[in-house]
Amino acid sequence: MTKKLTVSALLVALAMILSYLETLIPFNFGLPGVKLGLANLVVVCALYLLDTRSAFLISMVRILLIAFTFGSLAALLYSLAGGLISFAVMALLRRNEGFSVIGVSVAGGVTHNIGQLLAAVLIVENLNLFFYVPVLIIAGLITGLLIGIISKYVIPPVKKAVRQM
Repeated sequence: MTKKLTVSALLVALAMILSYLETLIPFNFGLPGVKLGLANLVVVCALYLLDTRSAFLISMVRILLIAFTFGSLAALLYSLAGGLISFAVMALLRRNEGFSVIGVSVAGGVTHNIGQLLAAVLIVENLNLFFYVPVLIIAGLITGLLIGIISKYVIPPVKKAVRQM
């Protein structure tokens, strides 16, 4: 129990650091709301390192802390919408042996963007935002692929280190 709590706390701290680092990177897709999602790397890894419940708590704590530290109420709402939907999809796909960590991450990236778009449509009450879906799907595919590739190489050594704790 203490080991799982320690690993979870470290993962939340890492997610916050990655989120902050992302604000420092002058990387602009040229599209509003599209970013790399480096903190999502932690959630993907948590799904493979810990149980689903712990990974979910890490995801929610990460979203809340990052929104309160770096964001606003609107950022919190968008992040929660994207985070809840993407986590549900990733957790379901994680259980299916037919999906690799890269596939799980890509699905998470796409559904995170769709979740945020759904929140935006509800908040601004404008269905024209759905024209943005193709852009968000492509962005989710690219960022999900990048996060998945990184996760694939990060998970094995971290899993080994956690076992040795």
